[in-house]
This record gives sequence, structure tokens and C-alpha cells, in this order.
Amino acid sequence: MSAPAPFWASWRRELVALLSLGLPMAATQLIQFSTTTIDVLMIGRLGPDPLAGASLGLVVFYAIYLLGFGPAMAVTPLVAQTLGADPDNHKDARRSVRMGLWATGIFCAPALLVFLFTKEIEIALGQSPHLAAMGEPYVLALAPGLPFMLGVIALRNFLASIGLTRAPLYIIIGTTVLNAFLNYLLIYGNWGFPRLELVGAGLASSLSHACGFVLLAIYASVQKSSRRFELFTRFWKPDWERLREVARLGWPIGLTFAFEALLFNAAVLLMGRLGVNEVAAYQVALNVAALAYMGPLGLAMAGSTRVALKAGAGDLPGIRRAALVSILTCIVAIMLAAIPMMFAPEFIAGLYLNADEAANAAVIALVVSFLPIAAAFALFDATQVSAIQALRGLKDVRIPMIMTFISYWAIGFTVAAWLGLGTTLAAVGVWIGLLAALASAAVMLSARLWLVTRDAALKAPA
Repeated sequence: MSAPAPFWASWRRELVALLSLGLPMAATQLIQFSTTTIDVLMIGRLGPDPLAGASLGLVVFYAIYLLGFGPAMAVTPLVAQTLGADPDNHKDARRSVRMGLWATGIFCAPALLVFLFTKEIEIALGQSPHLAAMGEPYVLALAPGLPFMLGVIALRNFLASIGLTRAPLYIIIGTTVLNAFLNYLLIYGNWGFPRLELVGAGLASSLSHACGFVLLAIYASVQKSSRRFELFTRFWKPDWERLREVARLGWPIGLTFAFEALLFNAAVLLMGRLGVNEVAAYQVALNVAALAYMGPLGLAMAGSTRVALKAGAGDLPGIRRAALVSILTCIVAIMLAAIPMMFAPEFIAGLYLNADEAANAAVIALVVSFLPIAAAFALFDATQVSAIQALRGLKDVRIPMIMTFISYWAIGFTVAAWLGLGTTLAAVGVWIGLLAALASAAVMLSARLWLVTRDAALKAPA
């Protein structure tokens, strides 16, 4: 009779499973986000005004993008729980993926019309007409890429649910390189191409997202494990019941992402009331913080898949183990990324803006003051994202949505607006408000996760 495995063996297996799935997803998330980072870096070379104009335009673009994010993210719990209960249930998993793609397509049709009013929206929010006029063409050039951006997320989540994460990583690497090359041609007018500046950056991003979607669709159709699902066979046949389920699960997920991300975008509007330099510096610091966040986000998404697989199998101890391993791994990952933000802010600022130009001195000084605060809230950021992703794996989405609204808007935005506009802290006060938002979200969502999983039997979350 063999000796029982030590109690920590199951934890080690869970960590190995999470890292096997999560490291490629984290790398994919980081590299995919770098499409925007490349835009910011290359637009930053045009000067503070174009950078600020692009930043304001991205507020409008990502407000719409995040509302469509939910259906794409709903693919993970739907597919993973199905396969956790029955690994051979290809038909039901296929229904979820197809209707996830349908939902994103249906959303994009009217959403694209909003981008025609980008300038008017920004002016109504109190922003400079000059910067709003610069940002609108950038957004219109980004708009054709929206359906492909959302489609890439849906297909990536499906492939991750069946353990395929490396090919999406390679595809995203390729499309990111393509984006940088197209930026080089279209922003600055190299190799005989027209100098389109912000419009060129938007077109480059749209084209790279379209290429990424096409390549992922081809891969999912021919790869041995994924082709059994026949995702695109009779793709146009509607499945209204599953579409409604995707929508029911997706809209709270989309709003939850929107509450968080729009707080950070709304901070751009607060900075816009303080000055152009504050907007440009905020965009740089936010981009750095978001880069640090991408790795833990990818790991947390893998954690959501692991939790959903355990939920489908009815394994409560496995759920709690998967959730805790995900949280701790995300914390370690983001704290490693926060070290240079804390100790080398001048070096990081110099990557985005030319320190030899006198016009950039004020912006660089602001960036240097922002980055240590961004590093300080990294712990809370990792905790909240891993907790909420674990809850999504359990299809618990409505109460977390309410919690994020309270954390980010009732607490975070209120503190940011008060300190930023009503005290001498000014731009630094806005960042303190963001810190308060993430800290409260981390506490609330962790408590919710503990409550949902504390009983011995699985229950449907309220």
C-alpha cells in the first residue's frame, strides 16, 4: 500500500497547472497590450499635445470597448464549466463560443456610431476643443479594429479553456511586431508613406488586430484539439437561448470592467482640468502601471479557467485551492513589476519622453511623482483582479459588479476629484484616489470570494 501524498502535493500540482496555463496567457496579455504601449511611445515622440489628444480619445474608445468586453469574457466560465463537467461535450462548448462572437458582433454595429461624436463628447466633458479635435481622428482610425479586438479575446479564452495558450502567444507577438512596423510607416511617413501621425497610429492598430483575429480563427479551425469543436461550421445559425445566457453573464462582466477602467480614464478628464502636462504625464504613468498589471491579469484569467473547471467538476476544495494559488501568484508577479516603478521612475519616464527637450521637463517631473504611487497600489491591484476573476469562474458576477461600482466610483472617484481639484495635492491627489479605489475593491472582492466558497456544498451565487 503506497503512502498518502503529502498535503502540499495538491497545492504544488495546482501551482504547476496555473503556471502552465497562465504564463503564456500573461505573456500574451502583456504583448497584446503593448500594441497600445507602442502607440503611446511613438505618439509621445510627436510632443505633449498629440500625446494628450490621443489620451483623451482613448477615454471614449475604451469606454465603448469595455462594454463589449463582457460577452467575450463570458466565454471562459461557460466553456470551462462545461468541459469540467464533461470534457467531451464539444457541442455545448461550441454554442458558447459562437454566441460569444455573435454577441460581440451585435454590440459593435451601433457602438461604432458613437465614435463619430468623439469630439463633441470630450468637449461636453469639459476638455480642450483643441485636444478633442486631435483625438477624434485617432479614435475613428481605431474604430474598425474594435470587432477584431473583441473577437481575439473570445477565441483566446476558448483556446485557454482547452489548454491551448502558446499559439495565441506567437500570433500576438507577430501582430505586435506588425503594429510597430506600420506605426513606423504611417505615423512618421517613412519609406514614402504619408505622414498621418495620430491617424496612422490608429490605422496600424486596427490592421494588426484584424490580422490577429484571422490567424486565431484559422488556428482554431485546423489545430487537432480545437478543430473537433467545429466553431465555424454553420456559424451563421442562431442559438437564441445561448445568446441570452452569454448576454446575462456578459453584461455584468462588461460593466465591472468598465467601472474599473473608466475610473482610470475619468482620471484623464480630471487631469485635463489641471493642464496639458498633467494629461500627458498621467498617460505615461498609467501606461506603465497597466503594463505591470497585464502579467497578473493573464495569470488571473488562467485562475478563472482553473476555478471554472473545478466548479464544473463539483470540486469545492479544488475551487478554493485554485483561487488562493491564483491570488498569491498574481501578488508576487505584480510586486516584481512594481520594483522599477518605485526605484527608477526617472529612467522609465525617459523611455517615453525625450529628456533633452526643455518642453518635456515638466511632464517628466510629474511622471516621476506619479510612479511611486502606482507602485504602491500594485498589491491591491493584483488581489482584486485575481479575486474577481475567480468569482467569474464561478459565474458570480452581479454582486461583484456592485462592489466594483462602490469601490471605484463612490470611493475612488470621489477621493480623486476632491484631492485633485479641491486641494493643493492636485495631480498627485488624483493618484491617491486611484489607490483608495483599488484598496477597497481588494478588500470587498476577497471577502466575497471567501463567502461564496466557505460552505461544504456548492451553491449558486446570488
